[in-house]
Amino acid sequence: MKIALYIAFHNKSSIDCCKEIIDIISQNNQLVIDSKIKNELNKETQNKFSFFDSKNPIEDNIDFVFAVGGDGTILRSITYVKDSNIPILGVNTGRLGFLTSIQKENIQEAISQINENKFSVIKRTLLEVKSNSINNAFSDYPFALNEITIQRKDTTSLLNISCQINGNYLTNYWSDGLIISTPTGSTGYSLSNGGSIVSPESNVILLNPIAPHNINMRSLVIPNNSKINIDIEGDSDINLSVDSRMYSVNCSNQIEIFKADFTIGTIKFDNDNFYKRLREKLFWGQDMRNKNTKK
Repeated sequence: MKIALYIAFHNKSSIDCCKEIIDIISQNNQLVIDSKIKNELNKETQNKFSFFDSKNPIEDNIDFVFAVGGDGTILRSITYVKDSNIPILGVNTGRLGFLTSIQKENIQEAISQINENKFSVIKRTLLEVKSNSINNAFSDYPFALNEITIQRKDTTSLLNISCQINGNYLTNYWSDGLIISTPTGSTGYSLSNGGSIVSPESNVILLNPIAPHNINMRSLVIPNNSKINIDIEGDSDINLSVDSRMYSVNCSNQIEIFKADFTIGTIKFDNDNFYKRLREKLFWGQDMRNKNTKK
């Protein structure tokens, strides 16, 4: 089994966790390590293992990518994994870590479960964004695991966002912006903006306006084979975020959003499930009357 150890943020907690993983899994598994932490390792470790640059294509003989950090690390790791179909195991060293599979304290147990094949792979939908602009700033990797968000920039004025679904006019959103979310992203920014929670296996896309100036505007769920076309009134720039990557786009650009033709796989262990995470991490249904409910 060959594992790529990926890290996005150069902080002590993640670096210490990477060192622990190296000590645990280096005995029985092949390991390649993110070059971002090479200088944090001793010379013996540097000489023992090979390193990779996450800006380069992933090796095709990698079996798993261990993403060490939090949800933001998983979102960044997809630009390394791309369409390779190599599954990601998220190791949480941050605060919430809703997408991550395990806490850093459970690394040894996770390795054992992988070796015993006590896991499955969740195939998560990605969104792709295109623009009619020749110089797309996001064209190098126009894919989002969580959401694509349109927001106002350098202004306090509302945006006028015209939206079509499969060529059919939907509405004009007068709002601070619009979140187009995958089921995976339904527990992120969309949730903070009042959107519905959707299980990751659902074949849907969510449209959620940000602070709409219309009391009738609500989150909308559509099939994930839909194509969304967006026009924005004006000639200034707006912010367009693709997960955690932010770009400046002129309002004159027409934007098209649709389901990508590949998925990202994440590890789910047999003793874990989406609804358990809702209860434990988002305190879903926390109520003293539920204390005797089966878990």
